[in-house]
Amino acid sequence: MLRQDPARPRASRLRRLGAALVATVAVAATAAGCGTAPTAMSVPTPPTPGAPADPAALNAADVDAWLDGLLPAALQRTGIPGVTVAVVRDGEILTTRGYGHADTGTGTGQPVPVDPDRHLFRVGSVSKLVTAVAVLQLVQSGDLDLDADVDEYLDFTLPRRYDEAVTLRHLLTHTAGFEERVAGLIGLDGSSPNLRAALATDPPEQIYRPGTVPAYSNYGNALAGYIVEHVSGTPFEKYVDRNVLARAGMASSTFAQPLPPALADRMASGYDAAGVAGPFEIVGTPPAGALSAPATDMARFMLALTGEPVGEGPLLDAATRELMQRPGLDATSLGTLADGPRMALGLFDESRNGRHILGHGGDTMFFHSHLQIYPRERAGIFLSLNGGGRGELDSHELRQAVVNGFADRYFPGTSERPAGVDAQTSAAHAAAAAGTYTDSRGFGSNFLTTMGLVGRTTVSVADDHRLLFEPGPLSATPALYEEVAPWVWREVGGQRTLAMRVTDDRVTAISHDSAFALLPVEPARATAVVVPVLGASVLVLALTVLSWPFGALVRRVLGRPRRDPAGRTARVLSRVAVAGALLALIGWAVNIAAVMGLQEVSAASLRTVQVLQVIGLLGVLPAGVRLVDDVRRRGGWHRVAASALILLALAGTGWFAVEFMLLAPSISY
Repeated sequence: MLRQDPARPRASRLRRLGAALVATVAVAATAAGCGTAPTAMSVPTPPTPGAPADPAALNAADVDAWLDGLLPAALQRTGIPGVTVAVVRDGEILTTRGYGHADTGTGTGQPVPVDPDRHLFRVGSVSKLVTAVAVLQLVQSGDLDLDADVDEYLDFTLPRRYDEAVTLRHLLTHTAGFEERVAGLIGLDGSSPNLRAALATDPPEQIYRPGTVPAYSNYGNALAGYIVEHVSGTPFEKYVDRNVLARAGMASSTFAQPLPPALADRMASGYDAAGVAGPFEIVGTPPAGALSAPATDMARFMLALTGEPVGEGPLLDAATRELMQRPGLDATSLGTLADGPRMALGLFDESRNGRHILGHGGDTMFFHSHLQIYPRERAGIFLSLNGGGRGELDSHELRQAVVNGFADRYFPGTSERPAGVDAQTSAAHAAAAAGTYTDSRGFGSNFLTTMGLVGRTTVSVADDHRLLFEPGPLSATPALYEEVAPWVWREVGGQRTLAMRVTDDRVTAISHDSAFALLPVEPARATAVVVPVLGASVLVLALTVLSWPFGALVRRVLGRPRRDPAGRTARVLSRVAVAGALLALIGWAVNIAAVMGLQEVSAASLRTVQVLQVIGLLGVLPAGVRLVDDVRRRGGWHRVAASALILLALAGTGWFAVEFMLLAPSISY
């Protein structure tokens, strides 16, 4: 349900991050733990004026032929079981298509082909568009105010770091400032979630000032959904069923979890990378990603979003629909980030070819979806896959191929590039931007702060005045950017655009997608600092533990006497600290990998690891006493060196624990 990719929750990305952390702490002497992973699949470009496309070529026969030529081969190549697609134009459902299988039949009998009219797919974070519509319906009726503090609409207290109000506008544009949350995101136990409990119990910390940093948040969108529930006095699922789904004629769609009996046998199976069908997923915060729908219903939803008469009547009046589709924030809070792609109210700016395109992608563990509408051209496309494929990026690349191919084939347009910035100014701006960055969507108050070690982006100057991003935003490969307006950069040979915010001649944020940004890595957390310190510390601790039985064996074989009892207490305590620090790092690796795999980790397990970490940190004191004692007693250079290395290793792991919040009181994740 995380965006596209996002997830990418994208559970696959979370598992990659967990695996990378395991590599970091287990073999920290290498830099392998600092690999990258793309997080989103949209390719935003600010819309530019242009004549509406002539949609004559976009007809059922042509689009069916195009899809027939693209998707069957793609499914076979990637191993994705099936895909459902819908295309709308000029107030009509132009086509709905199904390819591959809703049920592969493996171990159950005959395979079942995808039927776009019958089979329900989980659309993940595309569900957030329904939530946004529900919020705006209550704004339209006067029951909600987009710019009022959400405290007015809640019956529990949100954690606040800043005095500024958190508003519905912030929630719908992913700028409320919340850190990421993983616990309870997606479950497989079949029980219905409790929305209020999921939001009110251990809510995420606010780590950014409201309205200033785009940071995609499932929690924020779900909070908006709960406000709909609380203010309307109707459970969220029932409210959207009556006021959004039924009104748009989406009779076969639902947020209910598990599915009602009438729809349960129509659910397409979702498959993992090995081709094994998974159970029906339970999204812990339904407004953010629980919708199940067939392609035909999603076509009706696209028509409703473009203002076409469908179902029982319009979802929103014209003024409110226009409000939903324009940027939700401006330079007042975003600064120069507003010169790049910006969120509308629930919709990403995914413009291409100079065409104004709005959309949203979404992923669950097994399903991967995307929806785009063309408000000016009265067109739209939706697709959903019931598997991720054999490769890590298969579903991402296939969705890109479909939505970008649709735009290029039917709405090609010609987007003129701005005149650009003179080379001298651009060179100065490039130099200010060079550095290492991390995703704004992350953790900042608990042990998962360690995830900031992976997925980093390196920005370096190329050709004196260009910037090389490694990897490029929204990509797994490097990308070259050139400045096309002050602090606005566009991909060389591409359409991706990003904007920078600068404070005191220092780039403090890079917005590369409507709800995603890159933030500079703090010097103390730089890869060049963390990897050597942690790697050397782990190596020393591991060698120290291995030396204990080896040393005892050597003393026995050679008949050497035991060490002088003097200083024994410090030596024993330093040994306990070494064991504690090493076991803590192993424990963190195991627990974080489990969390990133969306497995539940007990509080007892996390607190135990914290106790071990404290033992290791406090061990700096006896280790220091041991070193002084060895020097004072002239124990020989090898003993002094060993004691010094142990002291430094314990100090190194202790610094890591403090810097990356491993000892934070909160263990909520």
